[in-house]
Amino acid sequence: MTALGHCDAVSDVDQGPSFGHGEVFDAASGYLGSQLETFQESVQDFQDSSQEWRRLFSELLGTFFLVLVAAGGGMMGQAFPGTISRTAAVVAPGLMVMAIILFMGKVSGAHLNPAVSIGFSLRGDFPWTRVPGYIVVQLIGASLAAWFLQSVVNVSAVYGSNYPAGNYSSSDAFLMEMVLTFGLLSVILGTASGAQNVGLFGAIGVGAYIALAGMWGSPISGASMNPARTFGPDLVGANFTDYWVYVAGPLCGMVLAVGAAWVLRGRGGGRSGSGAAQGVLDTRAERPGDA
Repeated sequence: MTALGHCDAVSDVDQGPSFGHGEVFDAASGYLGSQLETFQESVQDFQDSSQEWRRLFSELLGTFFLVLVAAGGGMMGQAFPGTISRTAAVVAPGLMVMAIILFMGKVSGAHLNPAVSIGFSLRGDFPWTRVPGYIVVQLIGASLAAWFLQSVVNVSAVYGSNYPAGNYSSSDAFLMEMVLTFGLLSVILGTASGAQNVGLFGAIGVGAYIALAGMWGSPISGASMNPARTFGPDLVGANFTDYWVYVAGPLCGMVLAVGAAWVLRGRGGGRSGSGAAQGVLDTRAERPGDA
């Protein structure tokens, strides 16, 4: 075989299938198109009003568990003196919020807090039309938790609520709640952003902040940062003394946090922000036999 023939033979053997630039572009376009279609389907499914009851139930259940732990610390401490320290009482809600975000965050967004629902809407990540329903079920969930605790522990729900410290004014407590909620909403809006991580890291960030804020801020105001969390025990305990502090403080802090988020990242949290605020609910079961 001549050298030229040998080269031709090698060329014939080594040559594999080749793809033109047009085929590569078509494949990439097809992949991106399928991903966009999947995203649009999830958004359309989420916006399906017939699924709203699942999201409302998720918020009710999540707020119930949050208040069960947050109010339960004070009430159990009253029933069993010396068994629950202040540190344990303020760290427990942070751990509970972390768990709630992980197990139901993708269903409803795990707001658990009227200030969070309104804050997401102000930033443009959550529809305003859905805010009233979220707030109502959050208040119901908090009230059910306080009622359950009072019935089982046999201690008034007022011991599970938040009130300004005896030697501090309601204005002092208001300022504390405003600043603490400013930090909380900043963490929530920051982790629910296209520039940040969501999911596990968001749950850890939010839960850790709640625990840390409670450890240093709770002696003055109780570190509620949540109108629903305080509403439940106040309603069941029939004592709304200084409740305005726990509505005005969190709402003012929320507005400051939305403004700070706009300065840091601009308007809206992008797709990640909308997904974190709204959840991604898809109730369709995928079966191998389906077309």
